[in-house]
Amino acid sequence: MPVKGQIFVVSAPSGAGKTSLCRAVTDALDNLTHSVSTTTRKPRTGEIDGRDYFFVTEDRFRSMVEAGDFVEWAEVHGNLYGTSRRMLEDLVDRGIDVILDIDTQGATQIKEKFDSPVFIFIMPPSLEILEERLRNRRSDRDDEINRRMARARDEIRDFRRYDFIVVNRDFDKALHDLRSIIIAARCRTELLDPDWIKRLQ
Repeated sequence: MPVKGQIFVVSAPSGAGKTSLCRAVTDALDNLTHSVSTTTRKPRTGEIDGRDYFFVTEDRFRSMVEAGDFVEWAEVHGNLYGTSRRMLEDLVDRGIDVILDIDTQGATQIKEKFDSPVFIFIMPPSLEILEERLRNRRSDRDDEINRRMARARDEIRDFRRYDFIVVNRDFDKALHDLRSIIIAARCRTELLDPDWIKRLQ
């Protein structure tokens, strides 16, 4: 019986499938919600404000940074991304588990501010497959894909800072692994309510 909700931090190179996996696992498990980030990036086809991201101008984003509205934020591929402090703390205080789909910069900030988040890195099977997935999205120019691939190499070097690795070679298998990690993490003894334990003794 955890006192508070847990934070699950999921990072991956662009195109590795972390957002799709995060959405699928929140659909598969109770009491787990996918944090919606705020970004200055333009919406892609099919994306909806408030569901996929909160889309704001750069001026608005920077004013939110100055106001301390973000528990973490970072610049990624020339765009700004951040996680609402109020939203995250409210969910956790209500006992709801939250999955954060954020980059390695944001993960570092979360590690510095919270005691026991679970850090999960989604790894592509290979850089060649990652580049193929980026090109198949048909949403980025060649120069942007090259930037994303260069960034991916840097991000992959940080994998040892994470608690778990999930290789997304097959989506269903990766989803099974991610779901299993979350279920196991929920059973950690240090998360149990000490008052509840006393009543059992």
